[in-house]
Order: sequence, then structure tokens, then C-alpha cells
Amino acid sequence: MKLSILDQSIAAAGQPQADSLRNTLALAQHAEALGYHRFWVSEHHSHPSIVGTAPEVLLAAIAARTQRIRIGSAGVMLPHYAPLKVAEQFRVLDALAPGRIDLGVGRAPGSDQRTSSLLNADRHRAHDFPQQVLELQAWVQEGASLPEGSLNTGLPLGHPGYGVHAFPHGPTAPALWMLGSSDYGAQLAAQLGLPYAFAHFITDGQGAQEALDIYRSSFKPSALTPKPHAALCVWALAADTEQEAWQLFASRERWKMDRNLGHIGALLPPDQAQRDYSAAELPRLNALRKDAMVGTAQQVMAKLRALAQELEVDEIAIITWTHDPQAQQRSYTLLAQECGMDYEEKVALAQ
Repeated sequence: MKLSILDQSIAAAGQPQADSLRNTLALAQHAEALGYHRFWVSEHHSHPSIVGTAPEVLLAAIAARTQRIRIGSAGVMLPHYAPLKVAEQFRVLDALAPGRIDLGVGRAPGSDQRTSSLLNADRHRAHDFPQQVLELQAWVQEGASLPEGSLNTGLPLGHPGYGVHAFPHGPTAPALWMLGSSDYGAQLAAQLGLPYAFAHFITDGQGAQEALDIYRSSFKPSALTPKPHAALCVWALAADTEQEAWQLFASRERWKMDRNLGHIGALLPPDQAQRDYSAAELPRLNALRKDAMVGTAQQVMAKLRALAQELEVDEIAIITWTHDPQAQQRSYTLLAQECGMDYEEKVALAQ
């Protein structure tokens, strides 16, 4: 099973928000040294907890600090933008890090409706999402070599964008991914022959099996993706001891329970995250703890492997929130070691 990372540049209480972005850069370098397969960053807007607002900018900084690991977006919220501009941004990224760029796109706003309308005054843009993806696919892959030796020639004659190009061109191109947490993204990924990543961490797993079944059963092969390729984005946290892991999880637990009440803010440190939960909250709290992938690396990897086997995926992107970035890095180190990655050897290779 391949292990990857999705990082969201989480705001930590008492720390400058700029530090969240610097922590993401440091984590990307750490992930490469550990041997993780991909490193993805997300896009959110006007979100008190997540300060990663511009994945295309953050990815440029990550590209400059890494050499081998695949890097990408999970994802660009395409209805906010013109596909041509997104294609240009990611063609530039691919020129800076050839053959390493993933362009994950989604339909969700990554924000509230008011913020979404300020990002793009055309509130009906989401209805054009399939057409946007087709245009993006044509522009982002134009000029790149396909497996059969042919070239993608861009948009067809008669399209308003015919003859318009997203530069720079080169022998490689960003790999387009469809992201989703519902059947919609699964259906569209299958119809367009794209890799698909299900946001398990958003739904706590609900709908994952159904979406993946739809994706696989209706998949239409494409030149770049001849057979279905599915991944899961899963929240998990490991520590040296189970007790320490649950202590660190208190920050995430408090955030999720407060969010259920409509309160969203920066991640609290574990020693400030305790509060009294009402009787009405206890069922959700108990369910959260029961399903959480928290513990030692051995415990967490056992759960991840079981989930991957159940849903028949061979890649999982792990999301980990901690108030202390060192605890976050330690979690990824432990999971890499448990998965068989040789940390010391990877560090030596990176130097």
C-alpha cells in the first residue's frame, strides 16, 4: 500500500498563521525524506482553522524545496476559476518540477456561499463543472506525450478556446485527479477516465464504498488512466504510546465537537482542549472516539490496512492535525517506519 500525505496548513492557537505555511513546507521536506509517495495541499477560503488558501503558490515553494516526491492539490476548487488560468498555473509548476505535479480538482466551494460569491460572482459556475474539467484537461495536457506516442492537441475546432494555449509546454504534464466526497465526483471521474480520490476524512467514511463502486463499475479507460485508480484521504494520528496519541487527539476532538455547535477556530493545544460535553453530545463523542484512527503506529497502520483492503484501494493519503508540528512530523515518521520505509536511508538520500 502506498502512503501519501494531505496537509491543510492548520491554524494553531497562539501561533502566527504564517507559521502554519512554514510548517507545511517543512513537512513536505520531511515527507520526501521518509519516502512518502505524494504530498498534497488543500484549498479553503475564509476558514478560521485552515489557512491554506492558495495551493498553486504553496506548491511552487514546495517544488523548490523537494526533488523527488510527487506534489499536488487536493484540491483546486475549479468553479472559482477560469480553467485556462488553472492550466497555466499548473503548467508552470510542471515546468519547475517536471513529472511530479498532481492537479486535483473539486466542485465544492471550500468556503461558505458568501465567500464563494466573492471569489467568483457567477454563482452558477458549479453547474458547468464537467465542461470546466474537460477544458482544463485539454489545456493542461496539450503538447504532452501520451502513452501511445501521440500528442494531446488541445481544444477542438469550433470551441471558443481553439487555438488558445496554456504555456509552457513540455514533454510532461500535470496528472489530473478528481476529488470528491459523494457519488458526483465518482461518476465524473469514471466518465472522463481520471484517477479518483475519496475524501474519507470529510464524511467519516460514509458513502465511500458506494462512491468507489460507482467509479469502478462505470469507469471508461483513457490514454493516461487505462484502468480505475482510486485513493482515500483519511485522518490518522500515531504517537510513541497509545496514551500520548489520545492526548494529542484531544485537540482534534475538541475542534470537531465545537464544529458540531457551529464554533470553528484555531486548533487548541491538548492541555487546553478539554471541556465538559453535554449529554446530547456524548453519542457523537463516543462515535468519534470509536472510529478514530488513533494510537501507536502499529495500531493505526492495522486500521489503515484493513480499510484499504475493505475498500480495495492501494493508496491512502493521511491527514494529521496536531497543535505541535513536531508531533505531526513524529506521527508521519512512525507510520512510515511501520509501513516499511527506511527513515535513515531516505534521509541520507535526501541530503
